[in-house]
Amino acid sequence: MKKIIQDLSAAELKELVISLGEKPFRAAQLYKGLMLGKKISEINVNAGLKEKLLSVFEDEPLSVIKTLQSSDGTEKYLFRLADGNIIEGVLMKYKYGNTQCVSTQVGCRMGCKFCASTLGGLVRNLTSGEILSQVLKVNAMHGGGKQRAVTNIVLMGSGEPLDNYENVLGFLRNVTAEGGINVSARNISLSTCGIVPKIYSLADEAPPVNLTISLHHPRDEGRKRTMPVAGKYSIAEILKACDYYFSKTGRRYIFEYCTGAHASELIALLRGRPCHVNLIRLNEVSERKLAPAAEEEARAFLKALTEGGLSATLRRRTGADIGGACGQLRASYIKEEL
Repeated sequence: MKKIIQDLSAAELKELVISLGEKPFRAAQLYKGLMLGKKISEINVNAGLKEKLLSVFEDEPLSVIKTLQSSDGTEKYLFRLADGNIIEGVLMKYKYGNTQCVSTQVGCRMGCKFCASTLGGLVRNLTSGEILSQVLKVNAMHGGGKQRAVTNIVLMGSGEPLDNYENVLGFLRNVTAEGGINVSARNISLSTCGIVPKIYSLADEAPPVNLTISLHHPRDEGRKRTMPVAGKYSIAEILKACDYYFSKTGRRYIFEYCTGAHASELIALLRGRPCHVNLIRLNEVSERKLAPAAEEEARAFLKALTEGGLSATLRRRTGADIGGACGQLRASYIKEEL
């Protein structure tokens, strides 16, 4: 597999172009084309430069091989990477804009029992340019140009973002860069199962994105039953890291929680903290024996949390009819291919 040119920042692209004996303005032409989601071969630069670039870089880091449309407007994409690996992404449409959920790894090694992404284990990390290319591709599919179609980004697709820290950091820097696609850090959320050391690194090094932690239980022992990472990092350690993140960025942190149980313990754990609880109902994964909470149960749980003093919302379910949860489409596609 060749290199990915979308890994490069605008400054690095300029250095590359000059090193190839080209004028600096060619870098600006290239960068503009890449940010519009174009292949190298489609960008309006001279044939000699294209030939040099294509000898080193992939013409296209990924392509869309399947698109599913939900009745609620959600779109799910199956992407094929240049090396043949498969990842997926989702575009969710809201009144305030379009949110794209991107993958950061091919598969995942975290082993969370409610997620289909981890069923086949971790194949490899995505490069920063492969992560960025998911956004560029979907943005181009929906018009691109001056009016950016993708207004919000969630790093919550296949993979654990903090298990691919360096590439995710590169992606965050490039996707927020002025002159590029320029998505505000305020409109980007990173969802993690809670790799504590990397939360500290994220606070120190990354643009101040919204930090979201998959919690799902107020006690360590209960959390270990569905999330193996809980055997390494305790809830107390996660809360301490979240406090540090807030002190560095000023951004309140968010906890994702599967609805249904332990409301009083969750209130006691989180009340008074600069946080929000995002209640989610699981999408069923056939290989797992976990079922989503009933609608009445979910709303009763939300009521208990808000009356207990927590900021909380119940996430709107999107894309359930097209396998909207992390890893579901990829898992079904791979199963069909076997």
